[in-house]
Formats: sequence, C-alpha cells, structure tokens
Amino acid sequence: MNEIKIKDEYIKLGQAMKLSGLSGSGVEAKAVIQNGEVTVNNSVCLERGKKLHNGDTFEYKGTVIKVVT
Repeated sequence: MNEIKIKDEYIKLGQAMKLSGLSGSGVEAKAVIQNGEVTVNNSVCLERGKKLHNGDTFEYKGTVIKVVT
C-alpha cells in the first residue's frame, strides 16, 4: 500500500488522486470518480470533493493509497 502525506486536516479525493499520480489532471480524476471507478474505504465514491482524513484509503485500478498526516 502506498501513502500520501498531507499537512492539513483533510484532502479532497480529486486532489488526492492527482497528488498520488493516479490521475494526470483534475478533469481525469473527476471522470473516473463519477464513473464509479474509485473506492474510498472499500466503498464506491462518486464525490470528487469527498474529504479524506488521516487513515482513510482510496483505490483506483488496483492501487490502494493511504492518507497519512
């Protein structure tokens, strides 16, 4: 499992997708999230503005990323 480190209390899912390198742009992140291709804490998430906090995980195409502070 890979990790991304954040400085703030949370990061939005679309931003986390870009930061982790799982999407090349915000437009791409929005599309795959709205298509139901991304899970947050093992549940499909259609909300690119979903707030991810320390310990949350998200997955896209078999790659799992954990958010850490």
